[in-house]
Amino acid sequence: MSSEELNTRTRILEATWKLLEQQPNKDVSMSAIARATGITRQAVYLHFASRTELMIATTEYVDEVKGLYQRMERIGAASSGIEMLEAYVDVWGNYIPEIYGIARALLRVKETDEAAAAAWFRCMDCLRDVSKQIIETLEQEDKLTNALSPPDAIDMLLVMLSIEQWELLTRDCGWSHQKYVNEMKKLLVQSFVS
Repeated sequence: MSSEELNTRTRILEATWKLLEQQPNKDVSMSAIARATGITRQAVYLHFASRTELMIATTEYVDEVKGLYQRMERIGAASSGIEMLEAYVDVWGNYIPEIYGIARALLRVKETDEAAAAAWFRCMDCLRDVSKQIIETLEQEDKLTNALSPPDAIDMLLVMLSIEQWELLTRDCGWSHQKYVNEMKKLLVQSFVS
């Protein structure tokens, strides 16, 4: 891929990201993305074969720009399941405010927008994998609570750290960002560690 093609691809991803945040209640069309990028709709399709492919690529681009994968290395470097759990809260809890706009947009339209739903569920699959790794580590260390089966614990961890929960606590209940991170660490250790 030439540098011009890479530049156009990046411009498309940036425009898609911006439109999703600016129009969180609307499906963002390929035509709108093309207009925002200053290219034709056909040119967008030269870079992304479908809207679903573009939405998934946009979420991956945001994660790359924001350095999510480098941040997640901290979880894998932890020396115990408890440290992994606490690192997960730190990493994800500090990341949510940075991606809240695009996450909110995908959440709002995923029920009616197949491409947005595909992008959303791709993100959730990644978080489920991290949750599974942590729960399995706690289980291997014989520190996982008996209150939940491992599959249920994975589901519960995913839900407890969901953007919807973060939104309720910080936006609706008025928790500060730091309070959210601190309280979630305590709650998750109490909930999952025997």
